Amino acid sequence: MASPRALRWQRLSILLIVTLPLVGVGAALWYGWGRGVSAVDVGLLVGFYAFTGLGITVGFHRLLTHQSFRVPQWVRVLFAVAGSMAIQGAVIDWVATHRRHHAYSDRPGDPHSPHVDFEDGFRGLLKGLWFSHTGWLFSPETTVQEAWAPDLLKDRAIVRVNRAFPWLLLATFALPAVLGGLLTMSFAGALTGFLWGGLVRIFLLHHVTWSINSICHVFGTRPWAAHDESRNNPVMALLGFGEGWHNGHHAFPASARHGLRWWEFDISWVVIRTMQVLRLARDIKLPTTTQLERRTRT
Repeated sequence: MASPRALRWQRLSILLIVTLPLVGVGAALWYGWGRGVSAVDVGLLVGFYAFTGLGITVGFHRLLTHQSFRVPQWVRVLFAVAGSMAIQGAVIDWVATHRRHHAYSDRPGDPHSPHVDFEDGFRGLLKGLWFSHTGWLFSPETTVQEAWAPDLLKDRAIVRVNRAFPWLLLATFALPAVLGGLLTMSFAGALTGFLWGGLVRIFLLHHVTWSINSICHVFGTRPWAAHDESRNNPVMALLGFGEGWHNGHHAFPASARHGLRWWEFDISWVVIRTMQVLRLARDIKLPTTTQLERRTRT
């Protein structure tokens, strides 16, 4: 347990990380009112959203947390850097927390379940959704990295990325600002690059990821037998690069593919499959036909 002073600083830093992107959305909309949004701004938003979002879904989640496939070390580090630039926490803490979530999913011990310790009814539902979406970030409870991510603590390259998190936080905002300024040769381009490629993008990434914790444990379908309340949600699957096929993921957590049926589009799986074709990914884990049949709900 952290000291009261450290806990206060931790909560303040989280509050800033949660609120500043929202302020950035307001500033971007205000500044763009009457001026419009340039193609450069859209390109920076989409490009950095894809880079850092895939850093979370392919890198932090499927590669480092669940070890669903293997890659060369330089690719591993690249994904760790990209995921760190999504500003969802340093890589080792993210992985440790997510592994604990799977160990206790929707039971006591789950760090962000919408179903644990909340009363029945609409009020309890709202409390659970708020907690699993954002409230859990302010909890004094911590996940012991030595218990949940000992493999990453032994990986020197990943430890270096973990320690570089404050610098990557700065880089995730500085890079779109610099690119926006260079591509337009203007201060205004740097400002809007910072707003759209930085703050707005982080706001969207945060809430899409947090929605997997909240919405995808309440709203959606359950085609697979999993020992929790995980749901498949096609909207979140599209926005979250395949992560919204969450019931499939919890039924087969080691699978590199979350969209397990042919029509369940999973962008992260497309990336992994492309890397396999390019010989950058190997030892890919997928459920067998027999395993799928056993987990199918009748």
